[in-house]
Amino acid sequence: MSARPHVLLSVAVSVDGYIDDASPQRLLLSNTADFDRVDQVRAESDAVLIGAETLRRDNPRLLVNSAERRAARAAAGKPEYPLKITVTALGDLDAGLRFWHHGDAKLVYTTDAGRTRLGDRLTGLAEVRSLGPELALGALLDDLGARGIGRLMVEGGTRMHTAFLAAGLADELHVAVAPLLVGDAAAPRFVGQAAFPGGPAHRMRLAGVEAVGDVAVLRYLPRVEAEN
Repeated sequence: MSARPHVLLSVAVSVDGYIDDASPQRLLLSNTADFDRVDQVRAESDAVLIGAETLRRDNPRLLVNSAERRAARAAAGKPEYPLKITVTALGDLDAGLRFWHHGDAKLVYTTDAGRTRLGDRLTGLAEVRSLGPELALGALLDDLGARGIGRLMVEGGTRMHTAFLAAGLADELHVAVAPLLVGDAAAPRFVGQAAFPGGPAHRMRLAGVEAVGDVAVLRYLPRVEAEN
């Protein structure tokens, strides 16, 4: 069996732990320099993944924006853009979203029921792969490993971050903390309620801290116990 990819979770949060506010417009938490840092991480990844809810809400293109970074990927024999992935249990995806019409290859992981609901809606736009009756992230990573994906960047949203952390499948976590407060219980948070491995007693290892303008970027290793 091929090795599973290294899984990096990337998120920007407010000081009080929100990833957005509750307004119709997306709240931009990162600054220009941090958006460029995220672009670099994308360029270093073989695939980037977001959940279907985030795809519907934000309608992102999810690209490597820097021409220099795209050229470097091409020079290294890689596709200009990483593989773009979304995950949906129900198959509720709109073929008109920008995600499908920019970049290179796209891949949808879904369930048997989701694949039936999708039908031929994404024909010519993306490969659709069922993981069976339920979404099993371990099977997803096994499939990506078999495709030669060595580094996977997960960019949200709440359900995806929660699922990878709860399953103990995140190798690395980048948290960009923006200097603002949201304070709205209706707004989405970084993770939801879950039984995380080790519970509150489990301490991640802090592997790095970087100031990027007015944003603090914290790098954690979730699966490694901190040394006493």
